[in-house]
Amino acid sequence: MSDNILSQEEIEALLRGETLEPAEPSEPAKINIDEYLTDMEQDALGEIGNISFGSSATALSALLGQKVDITTPTISLIKRDELDKEFTHPYVAIKVEFTEGISGSNVLVIKQSDAAIIADLMLGGDGTSPNDELGDIHLSAVQEAMNQMMGSSATSMSTIFNKKVDISPPTIDLMNVQLDQGIEHIPAQNLLIRVSFNIKVGELIDSNIMQLYPIEFGKKLVSSLMGEEEAATATEIEEIPSTPEPVSIPQQPEREYQQPASQPDPVYHAPQQGSPTSRPTQPQVQVQQAEFASFQSPSLSKEESNNLNMLLDIPLQVTVELGRTKRSVKEILEMSGGSIIELDKLAGEPVDILVNNRYIAKGEVVVIDENFGVRITDILSQMDRINNLR
Repeated sequence: MSDNILSQEEIEALLRGETLEPAEPSEPAKINIDEYLTDMEQDALGEIGNISFGSSATALSALLGQKVDITTPTISLIKRDELDKEFTHPYVAIKVEFTEGISGSNVLVIKQSDAAIIADLMLGGDGTSPNDELGDIHLSAVQEAMNQMMGSSATSMSTIFNKKVDISPPTIDLMNVQLDQGIEHIPAQNLLIRVSFNIKVGELIDSNIMQLYPIEFGKKLVSSLMGEEEAATATEIEEIPSTPEPVSIPQQPEREYQQPASQPDPVYHAPQQGSPTSRPTQPQVQVQQAEFASFQSPSLSKEESNNLNMLLDIPLQVTVELGRTKRSVKEILEMSGGSIIELDKLAGEPVDILVNNRYIAKGEVVVIDENFGVRITDILSQMDRINNLR
């Protein structure tokens, strides 16, 4: 039965006294992922997702004030023309473009009910009674949460790819595949990789969040992880011929050149007329490896060692600074619960580590046994650290 109109077979079945049962929607056909991705590529994509979204859980936990757990991802393939069978509920689609380090885009897909809880927490609620209708302010809150997540993910990808990876601000829209709403954010390729994570936010959310991107983009991620792009670039550089092609040089008017008899032949010679391809010869330079004297650490007396140990036991105040901003007295007095203060740090940018209010290092925020921590990513030399502490 379609559009509330009975077919001839259904009419005959009713005349025979048979009960019509609604046809169950057909499940999408399983796609053998091994035909498109090798075991190594599947493992690499899973590891990339595991590392990048592991750091995203830390960023989301700090935003929502709730413990966030994201499990190891599962990799599968889906067809774009079968999205109506895969996504039967209203969803929210967040499109993220990679602008540096990697070229391509991917889409995060979360259930609309989960997005409503995230929006309620972002706006100062407790998440127990979210607004089912997502307005512009709710979508903006979810967009900011996803921006922080993907910014942290890009930072982790920069580490594992050993090059800077950056993203553009994500775009967000409601997605209802049954109504052809919001599917323009889905990549145009028919065969897509789906990276599915189980996400838990406190006692409020126990659901799935999915990442969709074309197979070609997935293979780019694997190539970046394996360092094949850098190897290809190095090969291209080696293939450049050492001798450049002859270049025609306009003839210059002949000038008389006299060499003093008491001086040796000069290294550079003026080009002769009729030899446009002649070039000045470069002087021979001998390059030798630098040799350094061996360094022996000074020996300290027992009294000097004790004095040094006393200095090493002095306690210092360590502070991790997320960011700073300036606000007027009026703006401070207008603050209330749920107010959002924008800092001078960009999303995903490393935090500053201070000792006695003096900068010594940069790092990224991590979670250790439900406590916040910081992993040092860049640190000053020992001499610079000592100078900063003076």
